[in-house]
Amino acid sequence: MAYIQKSYIYNEQLDAEQNLLIDRLFKMRLSHMSEALENQFLNPNYELEDFYTRIAEVINYEWDERQTTKFNRLLKKATLKYPTADFDEAIYEPDRMLDTHTIELLQKCDWIENSKNLIITGSAGAGKTHIANALCIAALHQHKSVKYIRANSLLMESEKARMNRESLEYTNAMAAYDLLVIDDFGLMELDIDKCRDLFEVIETRDSKKSTMIVSQLPVAKWYELFKENTYADACLSRMTSKALRLECNGRDMRQG
Repeated sequence: MAYIQKSYIYNEQLDAEQNLLIDRLFKMRLSHMSEALENQFLNPNYELEDFYTRIAEVINYEWDERQTTKFNRLLKKATLKYPTADFDEAIYEPDRMLDTHTIELLQKCDWIENSKNLIITGSAGAGKTHIANALCIAALHQHKSVKYIRANSLLMESEKARMNRESLEYTNAMAAYDLLVIDDFGLMELDIDKCRDLFEVIETRDSKKSTMIVSQLPVAKWYELFKENTYADACLSRMTSKALRLECNGRDMRQG
């Protein structure tokens, strides 16, 4: 390959006109397209292909590389626990006791388009976080912005923002994601300040963006987490009303 990111290097194996075309593509910030065209020029058999095939290859290479770059950028911002999570045949194992039809439908991400919430509950080790992360990756492939965060971390960040008088900025940042995933919900303490912080995050997303809640506790016990009943009603109503549900009560995946 005879080009680098910041400038094009004249390729002695190509003629002046070929170098000029590649250089112009590069200067138009079509660096991947210039790379594909250069590879074609260097291939002595490229003239055997028809024009449509050659131009399609050049354009598709630029497109695919840009899509990959965008996906990787979104993936980095998502801060997933399992950034390579996917759905394999293991979800169909009977002892997983998973609603695979629902999982297949969730992978289409229509629920995110419609700003629906999703609640994933089930026993420890049943694979809730892995499934949640795999759904996140499905959303990322559709170029939706995603943020994965544990409930304790969310509350600590919210508290820090409040102490620094940056609560509005923080809640707005959380509100901007197409999908916010709050994992380990229930493994935290909720005093009045944390109830208020949680409410602000949930409220800014309500009916606008999708929120996924992952918890070992069944929804019926969530009310007990709140020390302040007013915020309990407000938060739970926004999190659970018309939310989609997925239960994971199969075998403990950590046991092999």
